[in-house]
Parts: sequence; C-alpha cells; structure tokens
Amino acid sequence: MASDPNTRRTFIKTVASTGLGLGLGGLAAAAPLRPEVYSAASFASGSEGISTVRPRPPGQKPVHALTTAPTAKIRVGVIGLNRGMGHVNDLSALDFVEVTALCDLRRERAERAARRVKERRGNTPEIYAGSESAWEQLVAREDLDAVYVATPWEWHAPMCLKALELGKHVFVEVSAAVTVDECWALVDASERAQRHCVILENCCYGENELFILNLVRNGVFGDLHHAECAYIHDLRGVLFQLGSEGDWRREYHKRFDGNLYPTHGLGPICQSLGIGRGDQFKFLVSTSSPERGLTRHLLKKNPNGGRHAGEKYLCGDMNTSLVKTERGLTIMVQHDVVSPRPYSRINALCGTEATFFDYPARLALDTPRKYGLSAKGSGAWLNAADMQKMRNRFTHPLIRGLAASAKGAGHGGMDFVMNYRLMDCLRRGWTPDMTVYDAAAWSSLLEISTRSVAAGSAPVPIPDFTRGAWKTQTPLGIVEVGA
Repeated sequence: MASDPNTRRTFIKTVASTGLGLGLGGLAAAAPLRPEVYSAASFASGSEGISTVRPRPPGQKPVHALTTAPTAKIRVGVIGLNRGMGHVNDLSALDFVEVTALCDLRRERAERAARRVKERRGNTPEIYAGSESAWEQLVAREDLDAVYVATPWEWHAPMCLKALELGKHVFVEVSAAVTVDECWALVDASERAQRHCVILENCCYGENELFILNLVRNGVFGDLHHAECAYIHDLRGVLFQLGSEGDWRREYHKRFDGNLYPTHGLGPICQSLGIGRGDQFKFLVSTSSPERGLTRHLLKKNPNGGRHAGEKYLCGDMNTSLVKTERGLTIMVQHDVVSPRPYSRINALCGTEATFFDYPARLALDTPRKYGLSAKGSGAWLNAADMQKMRNRFTHPLIRGLAASAKGAGHGGMDFVMNYRLMDCLRRGWTPDMTVYDAAAWSSLLEISTRSVAAGSAPVPIPDFTRGAWKTQTPLGIVEVGA
C-alpha cells in the first residue's frame, strides 16, 4: 500500500478522539515518513528523550501470559497482499482458520488472493480495496478474531492500534513499528485491549534457529555469553524495482543511518538468550560504514531510465550494533542490503560448552564424547556425521511434526511453521511464543541504533517494555505440535 500524509493525519486525529489514549503527541509518530519524525535528524540527540521505563497507565494489565477463550475456528482478515499473499496461502491450508476478509490498495491483488482462498477452502473472502482507508472497514468488522498486517512499515503501528482498539488480535509483519514511541503505543494498546500483538518473525521458526533453541534448553551450550546476528541481503535490485517494496523501502535509506531491519537475526537469538524472559536489553552502541553501495548502483545502472537521478542516501552500507544485556551478555547485530555478498543472518551463539555459527551451519562442542560423537577434542567444528547425530537428537519438535506440511511453503517452510504455531496457540487460547513486548523490544533497535550513530556511537539505553517483568518471566520452552 502506498502512503498519503493527508489520509494518515485524518486517521490519527480520528483514533485520538475515539479513545486510543495516546494523545496527539504519541500518535504523531505514526505519520508516514514525515521528515520531522521519520528522519535521522529527529533522533540526533543520542539518549536524550529515551525513557527506559514508562509507568503502566491505570486500568492496563500485563499480557506476558495472556490467555483467551479457545475457539474451533479463527476468522482472519489480511491487510497487504504482496507479502501478505504468503500468509493467505498458509492460513488457507489450515482447517481451523477461515480467511474472512482481504484488503489491498490494488484490487487485482485482493481478487487474486480471494480466488486462492476459494480454490482451497470454498469460501470467498470479502474484499476491501481501491482506497487508502479501505483497511479501516476491514478492522471494523465484528466477525474477525485476528488481523494480519503485511503493509509498508509506516502503516504497521496505526493499523495495529486501530485493530487492537476494536478488539482484534494482531499479527504484524517485521518490523512492528518504526519509532520507540510507536513501540510503547503497541504495548499500551495490547495491555489495554487484552489482545495479542504478535510480530510475524518467521526466522524464529527456521530449522536451524529452532535446533539452536532446543540445544540451549537441553543445556548443550552451558552458560551463554555472546551472540551474533544480522540481516545481510543484497537488495539493490529490489530497492529500485517499480511496483514493489522498493518504492517505499528505499525511502528509509534517505532518512536513517542505522539498522533499518533488525528483527530477522535478532528475534531467534533473543528467544535463545531469554530476552524479556530472565534477561533484558540494557544499552546499544552502533556505528555505520560510509554510504557507497546504493549510490554506486544508482550511478552505474541508472535504473528505471534515470527517474531516480539525484537521490541522496544517508544509511551506511554496513551498520554494526553491539547490545549489552542486564545480565552482561553481548549481542552483535549487523545490517547490510547493498553489498555484493551472499545472504546471511550469521545466527551465532556462544556458550561455555558449545558454539554455533550458521551460513553454513557449524557446531563445536567442548566435550563431544558426552553426546557419543566421534570427535576426540574440542575446538573444532563437528564433521558431517557427528552434526547429523546432533540433529537427529535435537531437531526441534515443531520441525519434526510440521516438516511434511511445510514443504514448499515460503522461506524454506518457516512461514508455514510460524503461521501454524501462532494460529494453533490462538485457537487453544494459549499465549503465543512472541508477545507485544518482543515486538516492541526487537523493533526499537531501528531508532535506538540511529540515535547512537548520530551521537558518534554513544551508548543509548534500550527501553524496558516489560516494565521490569523480565526479572520473573521464564524463558520460552520447547513445545510440540498441538501440545
């Protein structure tokens, strides 16, 4: 969906007057790429203006362990049918989910998605399309249990806020918000409505990520102390592809110098480390290399017949951020989408008894013989046979149970595993694996990293969106399909 400032400002005024309780100041942060809000200049003060804890407003209750009434059928509406089409495919494959309504600015997308649902499930979803306010009609429906938000980033917060206000559970694409104020708004709205606000971080359901989580929970790593993660993906072609996410995603490279897309690598690492559940982010230090790649691509390729000539980019090619946690652990988070290099999320975890690095997947153990392996000593990556033995023993139950169903689904099957797991939790009334506190913490690094870079790589505190509850929460456990 494209963004229009006038439409968005009208919505902001409307929801402010109907009881979202955020005030005009808080809602102003949701406007689409407004220079005074969505720009590096607005974050140039380092830690100034970042409050680490905000008191819980009266009448709100935590949602760390929110349970809801079980339901035999979950009725879902999907907004945004570019990325959202993948979710439609997954959801329409689940017999306990009904895709009830679809919305996209482009009617042909919505019609194509509706035909897909009709072919698979027999029902034809209601379509909302043709205007930038059509999504408001979808979230206002009384026959929806949940809303999927798969639109450009600047729309995530306002759409989630309105859906939560109207009593829907929300499942939102990454990142869940752009600014720290938006992150706090999502937390408050979820607590006030007592509805889930879940970030759709599919990488948390990747085979290797779940393998690591299972190793951690079974004590294989010993005491954890460091992790590394990233989003390294050559998107230069996509960023100049007309009619795609590049139309809006490139705008962020003009406005920010920081980590524009932190959650893919960060989410799984946070689950393994127990961030928000026994530990918490404390502060971040961030630095960026010079901006070179996007400008060079523009000058060399002259994409789209020169229509982008003269564009100026701010975001450094490689952003490297270092997070310190309350328990003293360190996390390196990187972002680079403009360099000619293979895809990687790094996906590394280090403990006193084991180390894992991904791309390609490698595992080193301090005492291999403890697990009946052929390796005689530590300090070396396991050979293929020993690695397979560890996978045979520690492959996550969700992968074992859903591998056949997930075959052929998006992103190597992780999308299906995610959507099945989240919808299964919702139908059973369980708390999903990712809560609004995760959505807020992981997404907040966009602004926090930008503030640190602008302040000469000064440390910037990361808000505690759990309001201290991380100290008593238990780490995410290991679950099985339907159990």
